[in-house]
Amino acid sequence: MTRARFALLRGICQTPAYVAFEKGFFADAGVNAQLSITPTAWMVPEQLLSGQSDFAVLPWTRVAAAERGEAPLKLLCGSGCEEAVIVVRKGLSLSAVRSVAIPREGGMKDLTAMGLIDSLGWSQCELRRFPSGDGAIIAFVGEGADAASMVEPYAAMMERLGIGSAVRRTGDVWPGAPGCSLSASGALISRAPDLVQRVVDAYVRGAAFVNAEPDETARIAAPYIGVHADIVRQALAINRPDVDAIRNGAAMSLVLSLMQRLGYVDEVPHGFDDLRFLERAQSRSRAHQAHG
Repeated sequence: MTRARFALLRGICQTPAYVAFEKGFFADAGVNAQLSITPTAWMVPEQLLSGQSDFAVLPWTRVAAAERGEAPLKLLCGSGCEEAVIVVRKGLSLSAVRSVAIPREGGMKDLTAMGLIDSLGWSQCELRRFPSGDGAIIAFVGEGADAASMVEPYAAMMERLGIGSAVRRTGDVWPGAPGCSLSASGALISRAPDLVQRVVDAYVRGAAFVNAEPDETARIAAPYIGVHADIVRQALAINRPDVDAIRNGAAMSLVLSLMQRLGYVDEVPHGFDDLRFLERAQSRSRAHQAHG
């Protein structure tokens, strides 16, 4: 067994990791996985670069924007897909929105909000920034903003509690765009490619389980996310992980162009993915299915 430390967040996009751990898929692959839930995504790149964490499921845009060296972080496998949601306070018309709660710059919740503001007629709205997605959600629940950008299952939670309504999703502006994705440092990939392959194999298996068994996935994920399994199940009916999401180069190019226009990156990044491990994992999975 090879130890591997994972930095995870909370959300539907993370469910393949929760499942791969709880169902023993990492262990089956010879990986002694150690999970930690990180409070906010912007902390994760430094954890990967410093070696504090070996793998992470974080917004692909933060991997692309990592500033140390030539593509110091790499995307290995898709996970979240069209995951950000704009939620408006229940009973409030779109034209009446005057303030939007958004987490720190650079993640898909922020970028989805930026991409949708014009289409929603919110060009004059006040953008209220918070250090994390949790901060934006709390501001919305506490009536500190008329709308907020968040991920599932929190949009489903808002609707279930009668607090808000989901009005737009990432897919409305960038169909098929990836969100949080399995990632690692280029240094780890060079040093331990066999470990990376085993982790990706288990992760792909976990994603397949999520899509095949949403009810059990909801029960597994609920304690990690901190909401009731029924809310997770409701979210999974709308939004599920997709390991192929990071193959959607057209949508990713549009997001990267927006990041450059907003000044988040000086130049459009390149070379921040390494899909050979995903290709091998999928090839093995197809061969296994073919042989029953």
